[in-house]
Amino acid sequence: MLIYPHINPIALSLGPIAVHWYGVMYLCGFASGWALGSYRARQAASGWTSDEVGDVIFYAAMGVILGGRLGYVLFYEPQRALADPLWIFRVWEGGMSFHGGMLGVFFAMWLFGKNTKRVFFQITDFIAPLVPPGLFFGRIGNFIGGELWGRPVTDTHLPWAMIYPHVDNLPRHPSELYEAGAEGILLFILLWWFSSRPRPRMAVSALFLIGYGTARFCMEFFREPDADQGYILLGWMTKGQMLSAPMILAGILLMVVAYRKKAAA
Repeated sequence: MLIYPHINPIALSLGPIAVHWYGVMYLCGFASGWALGSYRARQAASGWTSDEVGDVIFYAAMGVILGGRLGYVLFYEPQRALADPLWIFRVWEGGMSFHGGMLGVFFAMWLFGKNTKRVFFQITDFIAPLVPPGLFFGRIGNFIGGELWGRPVTDTHLPWAMIYPHVDNLPRHPSELYEAGAEGILLFILLWWFSSRPRPRMAVSALFLIGYGTARFCMEFFREPDADQGYILLGWMTKGQMLSAPMILAGILLMVVAYRKKAAA
């Protein structure tokens, strides 16, 4: 049995300036995306330059931050935002939605494509493999913040079951770490391998939707539902699962369309 190690949410203090671990994790995510994107841009016939990678990462970062925060507010805590509007801007306290961030990135990629005359799916196919490391760091940030903990375990002898003293004394799944592994490491390996060979346009983006949606849907069975949300549908489906299911379906549809277009070409 493990005890959650209370970690100071402030990584570094520089006089009146406090650098939070949550922000450090986001910085690591964007830096990893830039590094991986720059590596891919240097490959033969990539069609991308290092400058373009820097630009697209900047657009993506804005989409993640704005879309992620607004998505969390709209999907999970609209009442809190109405009661305390300034809370919307206190992002260092946590509260970001992946699904909102994804919509924000889609919009940012549309703007980037409009400004650079690139096709939308050409852009998303390039950045899709760069996203999972950012998800990994984001989940580590959740763990450091002691948020999004797991459900109580049914097997109390589970060696990695963890007690979160700030929640209760029940042994729980460390679901943040599960998600870091599934949505971050495993999804990255899958997408990096799949995108290392020529694929039909839309196929890499489709696999990202399928892969993330499936990983998140499954991991939600180990994650404690938000107290103000509970189970939304059928007595067992959470908000995260409801938002992930359409991703899986959309990804399957895009994959079918991508390979049918390739066959017809």
